[in-house]
Amino acid sequence: MSGYPESATIVGIVCKNGVVLAAEKRVTYGRLITSRTGKKVFKITDNIGITVAGLIADMQVLSKELEAMSRMYAMEQRKPINLRAAATLLSNILYERKMAPFFSQTIIGGVDEGGPAIYTLDLLGSLLKDAYAAAGSGSEIALGTLERSYKEGMDINQGKDLAIRAIRAAAKRDVLSGEGIDVMTITNKGIEISEESIT
Repeated sequence: MSGYPESATIVGIVCKNGVVLAAEKRVTYGRLITSRTGKKVFKITDNIGITVAGLIADMQVLSKELEAMSRMYAMEQRKPINLRAAATLLSNILYERKMAPFFSQTIIGGVDEGGPAIYTLDLLGSLLKDAYAAAGSGSEIALGTLERSYKEGMDINQGKDLAIRAIRAAAKRDVLSGEGIDVMTITNKGIEISEESIT
């Protein structure tokens, strides 16, 4: 098994005009850094994304499976999947694997007719909605930053700045987090992904 089941720091924030998902880029195997360019933020549809902490292989398989099933849903229903349905689908995928689980903690977020929202899921598929969340090995530190600075009604730029500050704070203390930050912003205009420095 490469790394630790909870390795990484991921953050999700609901803003008045969208959602921010962010993750740092370090990939570890025990005490060894195996990559400085790991991708832990994934686009699922044009208005839904996920960020995952845990094992890289599990992150990749989980994101691809959810993306494929979301496309199947859109073809069968002749309309895009909404966020709540995608979150429930992800919960079902995780729960079906409870005897051989994905080693992951996931935040799914997006914007649809119900507005912006995020949900957190553990490796068994427990589904919780919140205004902001952090998961992974640096989550306690990231949550401290989020709880101190989050304000209801923040705009997407303020949310992005807060997500970056939370990841940076975690990376200063958590040896499993570091290297850089991928930030996904989701609004009615679609998804944008940017890369930020860790310092």
